[in-house]
Amino acid sequence: MATLSLSSSSALPVDHNSATTFSSSRRLFSSYPNKHSSREFSLPLPKSTSYQTLDPRQSGKWRIEVSFFSSLLVKHATVEGFKQELLEAIAPLDRGAAATPDEQQRIDRIARKLEAINKVKEPLKSTLLNGKWELLYTTSNSILQNERPKFLRPNGKIYQAINVDTLRAQNMETWPFFNQATANLVPLNARRVAVKFDTFKIAALIPIKSRGSGRGQLEITYLDEELRDIKGQSREFIYIENGRSFVQSTSLGA
Repeated sequence: MATLSLSSSSALPVDHNSATTFSSSRRLFSSYPNKHSSREFSLPLPKSTSYQTLDPRQSGKWRIEVSFFSSLLVKHATVEGFKQELLEAIAPLDRGAAATPDEQQRIDRIARKLEAINKVKEPLKSTLLNGKWELLYTTSNSILQNERPKFLRPNGKIYQAINVDTLRAQNMETWPFFNQATANLVPLNARRVAVKFDTFKIAALIPIKSRGSGRGQLEITYLDEELRDIKGQSREFIYIENGRSFVQSTSLGA
């Protein structure tokens, strides 16, 4: 909590008929008049003091400018604070594989705070969505594969490339399997798309055509220059790309 400290160089005479109370962030002080003293207590003025009268016509404008600037600072600090809190919560969780149910709920709460102040209301119309994104966190077991021994899980970075112009997406694993999957995206509204994976590659070499599986929907719940968030049916994906973030929700069906 910030502490506001006030000081004054003007004289502060003591009213001998009442008590004067001074409050600070740490202590409460009370000062009572001394009945046996006729000397008035005051703080000395500096040798040179100058004042400038504020034009009443300008005072309203000044208050509006300060209020607007302050609100911008608060909003910026809030967005950056939530993003930093989210990234710090994600960092030790091995892309979500080590997350407990409580940690998953905490991340979901932070993501919801970001979603509530999301500036990009129509992410599918934004060029910010284009790019190659790195997966930072997910609750999808089909990606985490926690039932497998750790040496059989993806250990390297996982990416998702999106091209809004062609409505194509590609998921890419790195070490040790280098698997890939490409999909068509069909916009359902400005935030949600239907997804149909059409090609899979094993070890980035062996293409396999999809036989109808891998259908679903994605809802982009947060997008800015640094973060992307997607959610749906308890599956959440959080990506970052060159300092840009994206939170994504998914609903995948058979």
